[in-house]
Amino acid sequence: MRLKGLFATAAALMLLASSASAAESQPLPWKRGIEHQRQADLGDGTFLNPVLAGDRPDPSVLRDGEDYYLTLSSFTAYPGLPLWHSRDLVNWQPIGHAITRNVGSIWAPDLVKHQGRYYIYFPARHGGTEGSLRSNYVVWADDIRGPWSEPIDIGLPGHIDPGHAVGEDGRRYLFLSGGDYVQLADDGLSTVGDVKHVYDGWRYPEEWDVEAYAQEGPKIAFRDGWYYMITAVGGTAGPPTGHMVIVARSRSIHGPWENAPDNPVVRTTSAEQYWWSRGHATLVEDSAGQWWMIYHGYEKGFWTLGRQALLDPIEWTDDGWFVAKGGDLSQPLRKPAGMAIGQHGMALSDDFRSGKLGPQWAFYDPAPGEYDRLGFGDGVLSLRGKGSSPRDSSPLGLIAGDLAYQFEVEMEVEPGAQGGALLFYNDRLYAGVGSNGEQFVMHRYGLERPGTLKPSARGGKLWLRVTHNRHIVTIHSSQDGRTWTKYPVQMEVSGYHHNVAGGFLALKPSLYAAGKGQVRFRNFRYRALD
Repeated sequence: MRLKGLFATAAALMLLASSASAAESQPLPWKRGIEHQRQADLGDGTFLNPVLAGDRPDPSVLRDGEDYYLTLSSFTAYPGLPLWHSRDLVNWQPIGHAITRNVGSIWAPDLVKHQGRYYIYFPARHGGTEGSLRSNYVVWADDIRGPWSEPIDIGLPGHIDPGHAVGEDGRRYLFLSGGDYVQLADDGLSTVGDVKHVYDGWRYPEEWDVEAYAQEGPKIAFRDGWYYMITAVGGTAGPPTGHMVIVARSRSIHGPWENAPDNPVVRTTSAEQYWWSRGHATLVEDSAGQWWMIYHGYEKGFWTLGRQALLDPIEWTDDGWFVAKGGDLSQPLRKPAGMAIGQHGMALSDDFRSGKLGPQWAFYDPAPGEYDRLGFGDGVLSLRGKGSSPRDSSPLGLIAGDLAYQFEVEMEVEPGAQGGALLFYNDRLYAGVGSNGEQFVMHRYGLERPGTLKPSARGGKLWLRVTHNRHIVTIHSSQDGRTWTKYPVQMEVSGYHHNVAGGFLALKPSLYAAGKGQVRFRNFRYRALD
C-alpha cells in the first residue's frame, strides 16, 4: 500500500515540478481585492496560497464552532498578537490585537479556548529579536475581541513555542521546544512542578540542506484516541529546503511518542518549488470533517515579504497517520467548507480620520510611553520626533503582502524634526528618503546620506511616493502632490531579509519622525501593482 503511494507521490511531484517551472514564466492567477491586494479566494470554489499574504509567521488557528480565529508571531511590532477571523479558512478579516505593552520580541504563540475562556501563550525575547530570553507569557480574554488581560509572566526561561494541551487526566499542559512539557495550574496562568522531557524528536538525513536541527513549535491535536504532536525542525530560514513538518503520536499526553513513518509530512524538496522553508503547522478540522494544516513559508525569491500563511489539506490514512495533499502549494486547491463573511484582508491606506491608530499600523520595538507620541485631528497623524534617524525612532510600519506596490504620503516637518517614508526591516537595515525641511536625507543600507532640496521645496511640506516593484525601489517627491520628481537614486533591496540581517522579520512600508518637534502626516495611500 505504501509502495503504491510512493509511486503516486513521485508522479505528483513530477507534475508539480513541471507546473512550478511553468509558473516561473507567467504570474500566478491570484484574485485582486482591497487596493488591488492579492487574495487567495479565486471565486470558483478554489483558492491559491497564501491565504494570508505578507509576514504572517507561526500561525496558530483555533476553531470555535463555525468560526476560526488566528494569531501569529508579531516580534517587535506593537500593538502585537494580531487576531484574525474567518468562516472558511481562506478569507480573513482583522478583529484587533491581544497586546499593546512591549514585553519583548513575541515568537510562536498558541491560541486556544478552554472552558469558555480564550488564552494565548507565547515566548518573548528581551532586547529585540536577537536578544536574550526571555520568558513565556499568557494573555486571556472572555471575548475573542477583547479586552485582553495584561501579559502574565509564567517563566520557563530557555524554552520557546509553548503549545497548550489537555491530557486524558483532564489537566492542562504546555509543550515546549526541545521535546519538553510542563503542567499548568487549573486556571492556566502559572505552571505546576518541573519541566519534563518527553520526546526526542525525529532526525532528518545528514545530507539534507538545512539550517539547524532546532526542534520547535509543538502543537497538540487529539483524534480517535490519539494525541498528535506536530513539530518543526530544520530551522525556519537558511536554505529553502530546511524547514519541515514532523508528526508524532501517543495514546497518552505523557508519552511515549512514536514518529510517523512518512516524516516529514511537509518539506520543500527543491529551491525550484514556489514555496520555500515550509513548516510550523497547526492542525484544524473544518465543518465538513476535512482536516487542514496552516503553516508558514517563504515565497520563492521574496524573503523580504517574510513568512506567509499557507493552507494545506491533509488526508488520514487507515493506520491513523495523515499525509499532506496540497503538493508544493503552487496550484489552486479546493476550498474548505464554510462561507466567506466580508471582504478578505484590510485596507492599508489611511486618511487618519479615525482618531486612533489604524489596525494596519504598529511601532517597531516601542519604548514605554511610545503611544504618547501620537496625535490625531482633522485628518492628520502627528508623530513626535524620537532619536536621530529611522534606526532609533521606532518607525510606524505595516505588513504588505504584494510582490509590487506603491505608497505615498503628504508630510509637514516642523523645524528641528525629520520625517520620511521608507522600507524598514530593522534598526540596521532600511531604505528610503526623508527630509528635515532643508535637505533630503537618503536612507540606504541602514545608513544616512544628506541630499539637496530645491529652494522652492524648502519649508517643511513635502509629498513622498515609494514604488517597490519586485525589489527595485524608486522614490518620487512633490511640492504639491500633483507634479512629481524622481529621486536620482534607485535602490535594490532583495537582500533586506533574515538571512542577511537576522531577526525573522519582513521589509515593511513605514513612516518615521526623528529629531525634535512634530512630523504631521496626511493621506497615506497604498496600492498593489500587477
